[in-house]
Amino acid sequence: MNSAYLQDIVARALAEDLGGRGDVTSEAVIPAHAHAAFVIASRGTGVLAGQAVAAEVFRQCDPTLKTYWRAKDGDTLAAGDVVLAVEGSVRAILMAERTALNFLGRLSGIATLTQSYVEAVKGTGVAIAHTRKTTPTLRALELAAVRAGGGASHRFGLDDAILIKDNHVAVAGSVGEAVRRAKAHAGHMIRVAVEIDRLDQLDEALAAGAESVLLDNFPLDDMKAAVKAAKGKVTLEASGGVDLNTVRAIAETGVDVISVGALTHSAPNFDFGMDEG
Repeated sequence: MNSAYLQDIVARALAEDLGGRGDVTSEAVIPAHAHAAFVIASRGTGVLAGQAVAAEVFRQCDPTLKTYWRAKDGDTLAAGDVVLAVEGSVRAILMAERTALNFLGRLSGIATLTQSYVEAVKGTGVAIAHTRKTTPTLRALELAAVRAGGGASHRFGLDDAILIKDNHVAVAGSVGEAVRRAKAHAGHMIRVAVEIDRLDQLDEALAAGAESVLLDNFPLDDMKAAVKAAKGKVTLEASGGVDLNTVRAIAETGVDVISVGALTHSAPNFDFGMDEG
């Protein structure tokens, strides 16, 4: 991950927490010379993500702090597992604590939820992918957490690939016309994908040369029919109405990819705690 991006994200997060006066509690209670060792440990079962950004938090608070990672992104954690030991200035460690835990909790929550989806479709060959429903400015961190949980990469942003959605189709007039315009604009370098919400639009998308087709909120029977009709000509992606109760049945229709917005917009926080030790 880009180091300048990490530095900027962490600097802004610390500025938000410290304000203009810093950690007034630690300055009032903890002697400036106090040194100690602390550990961050898991309080549940899940998947670790966020190592790089948490390390940057401690570095910015005090570059002389010594950090010892006991786990890496993608590792499965049990309750009580120590993921990080840190030694040095107590004031600096306590200054970093909440921001580091916030990043670790948010990102490990995403990785843990992603792993649940990946496990739910195990054996089907289907990839579980993220969407762009991410926290503004934190997308790179959140998508790295999806990968740590075993998820697949989708497009990162609007400049990665052409994905024609319903509003594009509405303005262009039809699925076929939108795809034709996109193909003419993209040349041979940019992949063209199109979202359809009815089975009868599939033939139009195929005829116009789409390379990927996103089946938006399709009933299972229509997904199966789309898989049969496409016959491997394009990548088929299912989206909409996906949760842990439905994802296996969707995977068993034969689609190639299932995109799940919930991985990033609805992941519960994963609990970590920091204690002296």
